Amino acid sequence: MSEAKQVRVIITGLVQGVFFRAGTRDRAKALNLRGRVWNNPDGTVEAVFIGSSENIDRAIEWCRQGPDGSRVDEINIKDEPLREEALTDFTIEYGA
Repeated sequence: MSEAKQVRVIITGLVQGVFFRAGTRDRAKALNLRGRVWNNPDGTVEAVFIGSSENIDRAIEWCRQGPDGSRVDEINIKDEPLREEALTDFTIEYGA
């Protein structure tokens, strides 16, 4: 069994208004990941995934394609220090 890790992903392209956040949440939950996903003002979608390396890799692979109607131009992936206590589920964050 692999150790938990935390990764931040920023997805660029046509990724807002195409159910990208909902698809990301659904995929993350199916993979037993914790974290969150949100839209950024610059048109990108950003997500934090916490879980096994294998399942994070599967979630990132889904993000490279996205849902129908989306277009992923670029994906930026950054490992982060694990902060397991902060997130207990996978949620969509909505703007203020």
